[in-house]
Amino acid sequence: MTERTERPLAEQPPDTERLPDTERLPPAAPGDGAGAGGGGDHTPAPAAGRPTADAPLLPPAAPPPLTAPRPLGEPRTWPRDFTHRLTAPLPGVRALARIAREGKLRPPPGTLPDIQQLPFAPGPMPAAGPTTLALTWAGHASWIIRIGGLTVLTDPVWSRKILGTPARVTPVGVRWEDLPPVDAVVISHNHYDHLDAPTLKRLPRHTPLLLPAGLAPWARRRGFTQVTDLDWWEAVELPAPGGPVRFDFVPAHHWSKRTLTDTCRSLWGGWLLTAPDGRRVHFAGDTGYGHWFEEIGRRHPGIDLALLPIGAYDPRWMLRPVHTDPEEAVRACRDLGARALAPMHWATFLLSGEPPLEPLHRVRAAWAATGRSREDLWDLPVGASRVLAGR
Repeated sequence: MTERTERPLAEQPPDTERLPDTERLPPAAPGDGAGAGGGGDHTPAPAAGRPTADAPLLPPAAPPPLTAPRPLGEPRTWPRDFTHRLTAPLPGVRALARIAREGKLRPPPGTLPDIQQLPFAPGPMPAAGPTTLALTWAGHASWIIRIGGLTVLTDPVWSRKILGTPARVTPVGVRWEDLPPVDAVVISHNHYDHLDAPTLKRLPRHTPLLLPAGLAPWARRRGFTQVTDLDWWEAVELPAPGGPVRFDFVPAHHWSKRTLTDTCRSLWGGWLLTAPDGRRVHFAGDTGYGHWFEEIGRRHPGIDLALLPIGAYDPRWMLRPVHTDPEEAVRACRDLGARALAPMHWATFLLSGEPPLEPLHRVRAAWAATGRSREDLWDLPVGASRVLAGR
């Protein structure tokens, strides 16, 4: 399955009528996650304070209590597919014909010299004890998060090239041999630029993998022995020197596909990591803009930092449902109630038609327009690190 195939299939055909994201809520899902917030088996409530057609403006609702953590490595039974979770339709023939006709899946040739200006500043990772929360951007959606004394990788892609996609335009920000021992890996979904089998093969097979629902068999076939897959709004905890670290799997506006026959057979989403002292980091994975951000913020108030994608958004008629542009990322940070934003999913692989440097310029302008502190925009170069201050 190539990246070129994966991206058009996420597009909504131009002849399909769209509803605003807040009106296009996924239906309830079957499965074993019924009950207090688990399994996505409920339709989310309207965002706090937002009126509906037959309801007045109400004060913000109190967040629901967090669900109890599920057992690590728990065997699960899932639906055959998760198509009912889509927030935009899959494409029709007209959409595929249009993208083939336009051929706008790479930046204009005249902008390619800008690749030399993409920010790349690798440096040593900060020392991280049990009370430290530090992040290093390895590129694309790959972060090294030091939290509670653990080292966690998000969507690790250390390969120079992924299937069907041009080689990376910036090196990996941290050499594999310079990584501290990896205590856990979180995966957002199974597209090749987020679930990279050659990178995972470098890990000891006892490394805990935290996955979306339906991906555990894929990992177990590759020899991993500590595999946990979760539904939306479910969580697990990992023991850590500073106290348990909680990992909540939360919704995203995206989809999944890895082969010609497995469309939406596994789930997609983001992760909320909560340190023992309560500091919270939201890793969005890959997502379009929509109603889920407000719901995540309502259920998990006090997010300190949001890691949000800002690239792979052009042409918008195709990619809007599944990839936020820079302005939408800033809006999503606001919807989440997050204090700070760390942009990602750009400056690594050229997956779409925008000029290479455009995402950075646009996210800076959008952030400045909000009047928020410049210090709270963590527009890190690839390879750079930053420590999140305690509360």
